[in-house]
Amino acid sequence: MSTFVPKEVQAGLDSARLQSLKKASRLRLAVDGVTYPVLRMWKTGFSMQAEAPPYLRGYVDLYDGAIHLFQCLIVASDEEAGEMRYEFKRLTAVAEKPALDFVRAEDAPVALLANKVD
Repeated sequence: MSTFVPKEVQAGLDSARLQSLKKASRLRLAVDGVTYPVLRMWKTGFSMQAEAPPYLRGYVDLYDGAIHLFQCLIVASDEEAGEMRYEFKRLTAVAEKPALDFVRAEDAPVALLANKVD
């Protein structure tokens, strides 16, 4: 049995696969005010459509819709089947509050109200 697929058929299959990945993913990459759709993401990297972005390298922001998920340091890895793959050199989750440098007590006051002196 032969597993040979003509080039035109393989190109059509790759195009259909990329279109379905684009529709299913809400992930976006923001670089210098420009956003690019992310096709899929895994633990050590992500992939984008090869034609969409220029060659990317450096610090970028990763969003899920409007939610800022990560600040990333990335490098381009390889291109395969119409997807450009990027690897994370650093992946930092974005927090809504600043990090504390100390342990906060359970019964600590939320704010300090100063006495008004007349």
